[in-house]
Amino acid sequence: MTDGFAKINLEENTKKPVVVEKKMKLPKKYLKLIAILLVIFGGFLIVTLILARDFYNSLKVTISDGKNVSAAVKSQNIEEAEKGLKKLQVDLVQNQEKYNRLAYFKFIPLANLYYEDGARVLRAGSNGIDAGLIAIESLLPYSDLLGLKGKGTFVGGSADERIQTAVKTFDKVTPRLKDISSKIELIQKDLDDIDPNRYPQKVGKTVIRSRLISTRNIFDETANLFINARPLLEELPKVLGEPDEKRYLIIFQNDAERRATGGFITAYAVFKIKGGKLIVERSDDIYKLDESKSKKFPAPPEILTYHKNVFTLELRDSNLSPDFIKSMKKFEEILSTVNGFPKYDGIIAIDTHVLVESMKILGSIPAYGTNFTAENDKRCDCPNVVYELELYADKPAAYVKGSRKDIIGVLLYQIMQKALGISPSQYWGRLFQMAISEMEQKHILFYLHDPKSQGGLEALNFSGKIKDIEGNYLHINNVNFAGAKSNLFVEEFVKYDLSRDKDGLGTVTLTLDYKNPAPPSDCGLESGGLCLNGLLRNWIRVYVPKGSKLLDFKGSEKDVKTYEDLGKTVFEGFFTVKPQGASQAIVRYKLPTKIEKGKNDILLIQKQPGTDDNEYEILINGKSVEKFPLIKDHEVKIKI
Repeated sequence: MTDGFAKINLEENTKKPVVVEKKMKLPKKYLKLIAILLVIFGGFLIVTLILARDFYNSLKVTISDGKNVSAAVKSQNIEEAEKGLKKLQVDLVQNQEKYNRLAYFKFIPLANLYYEDGARVLRAGSNGIDAGLIAIESLLPYSDLLGLKGKGTFVGGSADERIQTAVKTFDKVTPRLKDISSKIELIQKDLDDIDPNRYPQKVGKTVIRSRLISTRNIFDETANLFINARPLLEELPKVLGEPDEKRYLIIFQNDAERRATGGFITAYAVFKIKGGKLIVERSDDIYKLDESKSKKFPAPPEILTYHKNVFTLELRDSNLSPDFIKSMKKFEEILSTVNGFPKYDGIIAIDTHVLVESMKILGSIPAYGTNFTAENDKRCDCPNVVYELELYADKPAAYVKGSRKDIIGVLLYQIMQKALGISPSQYWGRLFQMAISEMEQKHILFYLHDPKSQGGLEALNFSGKIKDIEGNYLHINNVNFAGAKSNLFVEEFVKYDLSRDKDGLGTVTLTLDYKNPAPPSDCGLESGGLCLNGLLRNWIRVYVPKGSKLLDFKGSEKDVKTYEDLGKTVFEGFFTVKPQGASQAIVRYKLPTKIEKGKNDILLIQKQPGTDDNEYEILINGKSVEKFPLIKDHEVKIKI
């Protein structure tokens, strides 16, 4: 059937022509150039790695020596700290030399930014060491007085004489404060010039960016604190009565009966200080001072509304403002009507917490035939010194008050005498640290008439001042009006729950729980019992950002008020707490400014003086994010 047809070769027709590609060959001169560049880059990389490893090894030695300095500081060994800083100084010179070998990075775009950051860190470290050595050189002569481990120069004579000698020579230290400030300012500038956003959040498991931000912020706060406190340090000889004597009015605030600035003012003492030497000039019960006034003051609305059967304003009730300075100005206005009261240079307030902490270090303190101690007293389940002072203040027995009318002045003087009469190395370091801690916790408050000294105290937050800040804020102020000494027993719990509405405004639900687990005391006047635990009559004020709007206030037994005070909006109410009972207040309010989603916000919580370890819980949209006892003013980072 295929006869007559030509055979078609399908394979030949579908076969594509083969294209032969010619290989491009680089000229030999280019190959040599690439080879040379690769050799140079490889050499550069090797040299860089060698130099970087050399610098890193040097840096590890510095970090190790830095830990030794930190350990010496923590153990208060000032001589070891000085040796360690001098070793660090040598280390840093070597670090700088090795880092300078990498200086070619200054000419490489982008890499130069990181090289400059490294140079800034090294400069900051060098200035930090210089500042530390200046500080140690200044403090070393006073090491025995401060209870530090070191050979101080004031070791001869009595403790009283050593303090007086130290105070008289302290003016030699104050010029060095300027040198330290200069170094701190240089460190601050170098750290502030580092941009953390250039760095990744993490390298492996190591956090980088947030740690840089945190370190810079902490240093800025510390630096500003020192710079602001410098006026106080420079004025310290004058504050301690050198060359001219000073007088200070000490007021005792009984925190078992809570008042706005810490506690009910029960007693006072006037101390004269001359070159560091203390003398008690006058001491008495506050009621005696109130009886000496030449003028009567009408009770303000707060007392008429919330107090019980009180119709005049007395010195003992004058600390109505949460701001200690404002309260003390009112106190002084009333005190000016007491004829013959000695002039003084400032007011220092203390509460029972200070006495207890002092006795924990010093042991028992004798006064008027009684051994006051910090040990627990079964009669109140509280420290013995607290019970004895309540016995003096409240028990209706004339002989008790008559024979011990100046008990606070005597007790304070006995504490000081015992502290001064013992070897400095045994107690003074711990007492010094305790005093600083008590100031931070607002158990000691200052209002000095000298503006420079007071400015330094305010910078250190030692003046009980309500801070004027922008942003989120909370201060809860409780006042016990005629509620016995029930604050000894009442436990306080705060829940702060923040949510964000569709308009971006924040709504806060504040839940305040008050519990009194203890049985009631014998409060009958005829029986002569010591009335400690009774019905707490609590006037409460909640200070929040100015412009906040109250949505609801549940739990108040009197009409709720809203007003402005101390640059804040205030929500005011009143409730009672029975022994072996509980009460709750729930305050809901809207913040005045919008909250940006995903952005960190700071909430400043200011502690009320006289309080101790009130429990706080922070929640976001009902979910707990942080719990803590409020020991001192506290900042909380919040993100919705």
